[in-house]
Amino acid sequence: MAKALAMTARLAFALLVGGMLATSACSERGSPGGPFGTLAGSAYDRSNAVRATAGVRQACPRDDRIGFARCGTVIRTDVDATRPSGYGPADLQSAYNLPSSTDGAGQTVAVVEAYDDPNAEADLGVYRETFGLPACSASNGCFAKVNQTGQAGNYPSPNADWAVETSSDIDMVSAGCPKCNILIVEANSSSFKDLGESLDEALALGAVVASNSYSGAPSQGDEKYYVHHDAIIVAAAGDEGSSQPEAPAAFPSVVAVGGTTLKVDQHSKRGWTETAFGTGGCTTFPKPAWQHDTFCTTRTTNDVAAVADPGTGVAVYDSYEQTGWAVIGGTSVSAPLVASVYGLAGNAGTLYAAKSLYQHHPHLYDIPPTGYDEPTGWGTPDGIGAF
Repeated sequence: MAKALAMTARLAFALLVGGMLATSACSERGSPGGPFGTLAGSAYDRSNAVRATAGVRQACPRDDRIGFARCGTVIRTDVDATRPSGYGPADLQSAYNLPSSTDGAGQTVAVVEAYDDPNAEADLGVYRETFGLPACSASNGCFAKVNQTGQAGNYPSPNADWAVETSSDIDMVSAGCPKCNILIVEANSSSFKDLGESLDEALALGAVVASNSYSGAPSQGDEKYYVHHDAIIVAAAGDEGSSQPEAPAAFPSVVAVGGTTLKVDQHSKRGWTETAFGTGGCTTFPKPAWQHDTFCTTRTTNDVAAVADPGTGVAVYDSYEQTGWAVIGGTSVSAPLVASVYGLAGNAGTLYAAKSLYQHHPHLYDIPPTGYDEPTGWGTPDGIGAF
C-alpha cells in the first residue's frame, strides 16, 4: 500500500512538471545525497512543493518593538498534515549538489531560538526516520538542547509560534548535513539581548556555525553579539520586502541569506531551476571590504540564498504548533540550510562573515540576473566550494 501511495504521489508530480518523474530525475542526476534523505516507509507527495498559488501564514506575529525579533517561518495552510509534502532531504541535496552522505561528521551546527520547543527532539526523530536519515538524539550525542545559560534543563516557557520555527531549523540542518551534530539554544525571550547571549552560549559550547531565523529592529549595541572571528553566523534576511533590511542579517559580520523559488527542470543540466524570491537592500551599516557592488554605499544584503518560497516549500514535522507534517517557506528555511552547507564544508572556524562567498562565488549557482544581486547575493550553493 505504501508503495502504491508513493507511486500515485510521484505520478501526480510528474504530470505537474511536464511528464518527468521527479524521483527518477534525481537518481539520473546521481544525487550526492547517496542513501541519505530518501523516504522511509510512507507516501511522499512532492507536488505540493511546486504550487505557486498557496495560502500561507506567518508563524510569529509581527513585533515592531525596538530590541525584539520575530521568527520568520511561513506556513502553508493548504496541505495534509498526515503525510510529508514539499521537498525532502534528497531533493535539497540534489538541488544544491551537496556531499551530504560523506561530509560533516564532527561539526556542530547551532540554531538559536526564543522560548522552548518541548517536542523538538521527538519531532526531529520523526523527520529523520521518515526520510531515512541516521538517528540524531541526545542519547547518541548528536542532539543537544540547552537554555540561554547552557543548561540542559530549566528551559524557558514554551511558545507554539517559535516551536515550529525550531522544528523547521533543525529539520533543514538535518536535510543538508545529516552527519552534523545539532545544538539548540533557547533564549528566555525574543529580545536581541537574550537571543544574542544565546548565540554567544552556542559558540562557547563548541558550535562553529550558528543559524538565526529571526529578524527585527535591534537596540543600540546589539550588533556586538554577532561579531565572531572563529565561527560563521548565518541569518535569515526576512521575506516581507521592508524598505530597510532588518537585523541580524543587516550586520556586516553576518552571512545574510536570501530566498529563491526552486523547481525541478528536466531540460537543464542541473535538473533544477531557481529564481529570486524576496528582496535585499541597503543597510545603515558600513560596507565590508570584500563587498564591491554598486547597489549601495553601505552594507548590501544579501550574500547568498537558497529555497524560501513557500510555494516551493520544504517538508517539516512539528507536533507542538502544528499537528504533524507541514510545508514551510521563508528565509527561515534558507538560513539553516545554508548553515548546514557550512557544516558540510568544515571550514567555518577559519572564516569570517561572508568573505569567502565573495572570493569563491564561481562555486555558487548564479541566479538571474547574472552576477551579484540583492535578493540572492552571489547565488545558491553548488556543492561546498564557496564555503
